[in-house]
Amino acid sequence: MILLRHARSVANGAKTLAGRTPGVELDDTGRAQANDVVGRLAAVPLAGMVRSPLLRCEQTLAPLVRETGVEPVVEPGLAEVDYGAWTGKALKSLVEEPLWRVIQAHPSAAVFPDGEGLAEVQARAVAAVRRHDRRITAEHGEHAVWLLCSHGDVIKSVLADALGMHLDAFQRIVVEPGSVSVVRYTELRPMLLRLNDTGGDLTEVVPKPGDSGADTNPVGGTTGG
Repeated sequence: MILLRHARSVANGAKTLAGRTPGVELDDTGRAQANDVVGRLAAVPLAGMVRSPLLRCEQTLAPLVRETGVEPVVEPGLAEVDYGAWTGKALKSLVEEPLWRVIQAHPSAAVFPDGEGLAEVQARAVAAVRRHDRRITAEHGEHAVWLLCSHGDVIKSVLADALGMHLDAFQRIVVEPGSVSVVRYTELRPMLLRLNDTGGDLTEVVPKPGDSGADTNPVGGTTGG
């Protein structure tokens, strides 16, 4: 599974918390990042795509959709965090809020005013990811590669789950706009193959013929491709 954070938006550039505000588009940098994704995934056969309902995710995938003809499934479980009363505010003003420290040190307890809690976000995002992974595996086989496009905090919460980390440690994970992370779900455990990758092709994440699923790591680490 390839986790693609949407490319840079006008809100990212303005350093405001877009949240679920409708109509937030990519900026010029973001449009270039979205076009770059096509080349990076040129050698990756995508069995499916799933995206957040928000416009910036739709625009991020648009070049890839034109190239591959694969239409994304829109998944509400991958929508941006409902930041409630914080939506649309400048990040520099939110740093002064008492809740900001909670988000940094104890995010599992953080609930946004008139919005949702980060623990709720992780629960619905992980459930959606695993549901789609089961569906695509059933339809296309265990070596199928699929892509989701979502948002920074949502992807970080999914990665924390994949790494077996408590949500309270998820602020140790960095996921830049337009970046790619890769997780392989196996019978034993999830395996993290890439994290916050912002350049280069992704050929190596495609399972090879005869690959057993790679649900274990050898003592001493892998020996290379």
